[in-house]
Parts: sequence; structure tokens; C-alpha cells
Amino acid sequence: MTFSVVSKMDRPISGTGIGLRHCHIGDVLQDKPDVPWFELLADNHLEAGGPVKKAIESIRQDYPFTFHCVGMSLGGFDPLNLDYLHALKTLMQTLEPIHISDHVSFSSVNGRHYHELLPLPYTEESLQHLSQRIQQVQEILGQRMLVENVSSYVSYTHSTIPEWEFFAALAEHADCELLLDVNNIYVNSINHQFDYRDYLTAIPYQRVREIHLAGFDDRDTYLLDAHNNRVADAVWTIFNDVMQQAPNIPALIEWDNDLPDFSVLQDEACKAEAIRQQYKQQHLRQVEVA
Repeated sequence: MTFSVVSKMDRPISGTGIGLRHCHIGDVLQDKPDVPWFELLADNHLEAGGPVKKAIESIRQDYPFTFHCVGMSLGGFDPLNLDYLHALKTLMQTLEPIHISDHVSFSSVNGRHYHELLPLPYTEESLQHLSQRIQQVQEILGQRMLVENVSSYVSYTHSTIPEWEFFAALAEHADCELLLDVNNIYVNSINHQFDYRDYLTAIPYQRVREIHLAGFDDRDTYLLDAHNNRVADAVWTIFNDVMQQAPNIPALIEWDNDLPDFSVLQDEACKAEAIRQQYKQQHLRQVEVA
């Protein structure tokens, strides 16, 4: 079955967006900031009605949305949660997101749900299992989805495929799109001691529809993907490397804990957009010369 990554709204996102969190809804309603699009944590808005839902629908009149999810448990062996997916589809019909995403992970075991994005072993068996689950979700939702690489703090001794090769192969096997989190690449490169450039070399950028930027927390012996700080210099370096290859991919500032004033998120978004524009202009000049 063939799906489109663009919703009925048929308005692809561009530029650098911001993850919309509850404490900033009032700022956005009042100030109508110059932000090209917002990403909504869809799991927080699946219940019908209420003032927050009305506020979100009002914001949606002025801005394109994308949906980000944490509840699909794509890599799990529990049956897909059809109630969750149908509630998600109802929300999609109301807010018409440009696209919807979740993670290369699992979060439930034997009916017990964990508030973590747990990593998978990177094997051929996992690749086939995850691909089948993604295809099932795409059939239920009626459109192609994005899957995101996750940060991790443990690895499996029986993994046989490097993480970056697994992630790249997944797009082809599942016929899905990719959400590339450059903060997670850096966190994993430190936690698992690999060269992040191997990751960037493997990525099929024609499949990448969004890039996430976030801050981590340095815990001395490992990095925690805490989303509670500004983007680190090392992550900006990786973002520059990605933009050099694919400057047209939209980016997003993701901040979930110790939330600052909305102006801080705007400042981070402006920094990301300046980098995007720098490489877009370079790309245009190269095309003109060619």
C-alpha cells in the first residue's frame, strides 16, 4: 500500500519549528509568534473536549502542526493498542497534522507500560518485526509515518547491525520516513563510543522529513537525553554537518523539562534557522554554478 507523508492539509512544513508545551499555550495565543510550525505531543491531547483542547484548536487555525508520539511501542511484542491508535486518528482528523512520528523503541511488556523509550537489539529479526509493526500502524492511520532514532544507555550483546545501518535500513523495509534526532546521535556516540560521522554517512536523507534538536544532561559517566537545556555546541556541530548535506529538511527545537520562557525557545529556533539558511544559500550557489 502506498501512503503520502503529507496530510489532507497538503501544506508541507518548512523552516524551524518549536515543540508546543502546555505552559506556552497562552504565550502563543496572545502573541502569535513568528514560528513557522509547531509539533504537538499527541499523547497529551487524546481526550476529547476541555479548555486546553479548544486552545490547541485555536492555535491550529494559525499554524501547521506535526504530531509526535511516545505510545505506539513500535518495537514491542504486545498487540498494538488499537484504542490508542483510533483515538490518535480521531485527533488527526481534527487537527490535520502534516505528519506523525514515533520512535524506534518499545514501551510495554506483557501489558505493563513504562514511561521510557526502551531500545531494541539491532538484529535482522528486530528489523523485520519493527518493519511489520510500522506497516500495520501506517495502514491504520492511512498515511506514511516518521520514525525517530532514540537515545540509549544500554546495548545488547547479540546486536549484529550497527545502529545507524539498522535505522537506515528500516526506512526501506517499512517504507516509512525518518525523523533524525541529532542530539540522540551525539548522546549515543558518547554513551556507546562510536564516531557520529558513521551515522551521518549511513542516513538516506531523501527519507528524512524532520530533524530534532534538544539539550542533554551530563551525568559524568554518561549523557542523559533530558531535553532540559539549550542545544550543546557538539550537537550544533552535527546539525551543521547534516545541513551541509540536506539544508532543506525542517528542524525542531524540543524542550520538555525545566521549561524556560518561550523567548528562549525562539532564540534556539532562530539559531537553527540561521544555520539552515546559511547552507541553503550555499547549496543554491552551487546549483547556479553547476
